[in-house]
Amino acid sequence: MNEQSAQARWERLSQRPLLALAVAFAVAYAVPIVDSSADASVTAACTVVEWVVWGSFAADYLVRLALTPRRREFVRTHWMDLCAVVLPILQPLRLLRLVSTLLLVGRRARMASQIRLTTYVAGAVVGLLMFGSLAVLSVEREAPHGNIRTLGDAMWWSFTTMTTVGYGDHAPTTGLGRIIAVGLMLSGIALLGVVTANIAAWFIARFEKDDVEERRQTAAIAELTEEVRALRAEVAALASAAREEQRS
Repeated sequence: MNEQSAQARWERLSQRPLLALAVAFAVAYAVPIVDSSADASVTAACTVVEWVVWGSFAADYLVRLALTPRRREFVRTHWMDLCAVVLPILQPLRLLRLVSTLLLVGRRARMASQIRLTTYVAGAVVGLLMFGSLAVLSVEREAPHGNIRTLGDAMWWSFTTMTTVGYGDHAPTTGLGRIIAVGLMLSGIALLGVVTANIAAWFIARFEKDDVEERRQTAAIAELTEEVRALRAEVAALASAAREEQRS
């Protein structure tokens, strides 16, 4: 019980610092892509920030693993966290650091009870649009036959891809770009399903609430009707008794 409370306390205290580090990662990831003319020192500093942020999330996973009383169950139930921690070690690509950091941020954000579903979905949409645009721009800008050359082109492509519209005026031509496109399409479908299910659940709950209120009012009217009938019968009995007294 003490270990569990320590784990919960650590997750509560570390959540905001980790989210702040995630914002730092977003800036460090975006700067070399948006400013292609950045010198080597800026690019190196951004790379260091990315690795520091990933290392912080990896350390957070290890601390939570050390604090939990059931380590095997923790690893089994948090396998995605483990994959996100191991992923950048296998191949030092910036895209893998991006994917792993997004996974870890999403996992930690879902643990926060104060973050509601609507806020989470909105944040996921903005994050996927931003990082999807930056990721595809980084791999398509220098492609020989690529047609995504500017940040505006990348954002337009990300928006049409996530909404599964796909105008076709911009499309990735590299293997990594197409992998990013698949991820954005699947993410867009998943988020649309979450939003649709949330709206449907709201309507169902609303209809159930109205139905319960209607049944309560119907029961109250039926009870009142019975009381009125009883009062009529009592009045009729009293009137009949009064007439009998007058005759006698």
